[in-house]
Amino acid sequence: MDRNWASVGIAALFEVGWVIGMKHAEGLVEITGTVIAIIASFYLMIRASRALPVGTVYAVFVGLGTAGTVVAELLLFDAPANGLKILLIALLLAGVTGLKLLSPQPETEQEAG
Repeated sequence: MDRNWASVGIAALFEVGWVIGMKHAEGLVEITGTVIAIIASFYLMIRASRALPVGTVYAVFVGLGTAGTVVAELLLFDAPANGLKILLIALLLAGVTGLKLLSPQPETEQEAG
């Protein structure tokens, strides 16, 4: 996996953090952490979009963030789980993976020159 796709994955992890923070942050430290996570996630996503198709980057970012948030709710906050929810998250991840695999890969500087 190249550095740009790694940036998208890390951005999605920060997205999970800020989405959870928006619901659960109560003090100044937690709110500050949420704001930092927002800035980090969008910075990484924008940086990756310079080299990768922006629509695919956004879809992968949102899909991974959505799946990660649902999984975090299940693991950290005892949200109710059922087979259909798990199946739908798996389908979402399959779609995100498919988009990533079908997106054109940017040329590296070594290949271009």
